[in-house]
Amino acid sequence: MTPNDKRRALRALLNGESCVFPASVFDPLSGRAAEEIGYECLFMAGSVASLVILGAPDLVIITLSELAEQTRRIARATSLPFFLDADHGFGNALSVMRCVEELEAAGLSGLTIEDTELPDPFDKKSGMPLSIAEGVGKLKAALAARTDPDFVIIGRTGAVGATGLDDALARIAAYQETGVDAIFLSGLKTREEIEACAKACRLPLLLGAIPKALLDRDELGKLGVRAVITGHRPHSAGVRATYETLRDTRAGTLGQQTDDEATMMERLTRKQNYAELKNRFLKTTPK
Repeated sequence: MTPNDKRRALRALLNGESCVFPASVFDPLSGRAAEEIGYECLFMAGSVASLVILGAPDLVIITLSELAEQTRRIARATSLPFFLDADHGFGNALSVMRCVEELEAAGLSGLTIEDTELPDPFDKKSGMPLSIAEGVGKLKAALAARTDPDFVIIGRTGAVGATGLDDALARIAAYQETGVDAIFLSGLKTREEIEACAKACRLPLLLGAIPKALLDRDELGKLGVRAVITGHRPHSAGVRATYETLRDTRAGTLGQQTDDEATMMERLTRKQNYAELKNRFLKTTPK
């Protein structure tokens, strides 16, 4: 699928009637694993990107070029729609424009731009939102920067947990007037909060990690929720497995790669495809 095909597929998911749980991915093989399992789309969190690229916590200290390169690697590896958390767009509204340009060119299907003041400002409480006016300006800049009209721009706010539900509702009202394609909300803890936000939002709604008790796809779908990010366990579990494997290998208590592991790696790396290409283009021809 071309990047345009994937963007249209993401739009179809957002404009559908169901709620999906995107796969939390971090590299090409995790993307291919999600595709093989049957996920509808891929998502990469800013926190996960920071861990993978820099081995650092979620402090918004990776650069746009680093994120764009990791995006390109994942996007080219699968045929699934792929969107990500672009944090605050790496600066002000002009930086947001550059962010959209770079990530769209990298083959991404869509991104979220949030209104949190990032990175943490000097001598101020962290996690606080920008003014609504600045949030609106960033989203308008993002929309102006895209060249493919199918590239998905999602306005994001964590205001519910930072400044309260009323402020979040005001932001939903303002952000959906900019022309963005969807609204992403984080920090919601109750069904009442979800219902209030859904009532205020006429656009497709995406939610960040809500309590497990609220993860009912049918009920969420009826409320207009089209995607829920259900956490990023794949990466943390992968790091743990790597740590334990290295530990046990050093101790001499771990055997060789199992047949199942080897078969999985052959599938995900598409070894057979490369064998066919080698036979086609590298085979020695008789003189």
